[in-house]
Amino acid sequence: MFEGLQEKFDKAFQVLKGQGQITEVNVAETLKEVRRALLDADVNFKTAKDFTNRVKEKALGQEVLTAVKPGQLLVKITHEELTSLMGGEQEDIHFQGNPGIILMSGLQGSGKTTHSGKLANYLKTKKGKKPLLVACDIYRPAAINQLHVVGESIGVEVFSEPENKNAVSIAQNALQHARANGHNVVIIDTAGRLAIDEQMMQEIESVKKAVQPTETLFVVDAMTGQDAVNTAKTFNDRLDFDGVILTKLDGDTRGGAALSIKSVVNKPIKFIGTGEKMDALDLFYPKRMADRILGMGDVVSLVERAQEQYDEEKAKKLQKKIEKNTFDFEDFLDQLQQIKKMGNVKDLLGMIPGMGKAMKDVEIDDDAFKHIEAIIHSMTPEERSEPKLINGSRKKRIATGSGTSVNEVNKLLKQFEETRKMMRMMTNKSRMANMAKGLRGMRR
Repeated sequence: MFEGLQEKFDKAFQVLKGQGQITEVNVAETLKEVRRALLDADVNFKTAKDFTNRVKEKALGQEVLTAVKPGQLLVKITHEELTSLMGGEQEDIHFQGNPGIILMSGLQGSGKTTHSGKLANYLKTKKGKKPLLVACDIYRPAAINQLHVVGESIGVEVFSEPENKNAVSIAQNALQHARANGHNVVIIDTAGRLAIDEQMMQEIESVKKAVQPTETLFVVDAMTGQDAVNTAKTFNDRLDFDGVILTKLDGDTRGGAALSIKSVVNKPIKFIGTGEKMDALDLFYPKRMADRILGMGDVVSLVERAQEQYDEEKAKKLQKKIEKNTFDFEDFLDQLQQIKKMGNVKDLLGMIPGMGKAMKDVEIDDDAFKHIEAIIHSMTPEERSEPKLINGSRKKRIATGSGTSVNEVNKLLKQFEETRKMMRMMTNKSRMANMAKGLRGMRR
């Protein structure tokens, strides 16, 4: 995500490296590169120009403290302006009424139907809501079927009337069904087109007028760059939507849509789609995204993802097993599953400050742990709990069963033993530190 933009920003700030002070000349040279980086990322020209003008004005108006280098000051100002450009503060969905009504809009192929499901899953699992998905695409039976498949996968009911060709009527009937069945949120998936047309806009305007949604969201594919911003503007002129869901932000996107939409449409990005799984929907935090664009990582999001997978009871049991040196391959496998649930491995590493740049040319498969899991699954329960049992003949059997080699089995066994030692060492250090802290307290 934003790797190209991050690299170009880094190159731009190199201009100030070694400079003792900020001058109009070196700032102009740096910001020329920054503007070029933004344009290459498909940012609107006026947006890019206004952005660099604001950074220049702020930079030239500040004295550089002796403890702060000119490059560091410009990065700080750029970070502040990037955060402001993308909306400043994070904005969640607003709920009013019972049920709350969310109207989904967007072109066909933007991921609207899938993200209706992702949003329902988010509201169900993280907000404790009971959502109802509504299929209002009366032109594509495949879209209705898709929504039913999505709903079934997340355990959310889908309301549809395949024989009814009136989108307004379907939406109104869905609201009656929701009230009668205790659904407190209704998410209406509307029809999309390959391009904007009058019939499409009139229909969605009619649905909006009939159901009076508490939130209208525009779903747009981040990989379409500046076209995404232009489409958003057209939709907003007609619908006056409340926010944006930016999809495919985990793909090879240049970032122009994320950086331009707020300034052009004056509506916040509320969510970003970061993968294909139904839980791959994140709240959009402008400051955190600015951190990532400037190579500062995003530790807060990384910790939040970890906390979502954190089970306190499991953690206590694991701690005891580490202390007793009985941590085994079953525990190891469980930890791998938790990491996988957190998301794309390369994306996770990019959240660690400095790692984004280091991982730039490194390809990490989403199935990076697949061969490890295959090896562990080829072990017997006894071998998983007591790896020392694994002799030469067992290694051959495990390698054959997992489709790997004896060399890979040996490598995993060695890595596992090193991991176990490290965990035990860290636990002992932690215990000793706590004891020392207690002794210091007694002296007082």
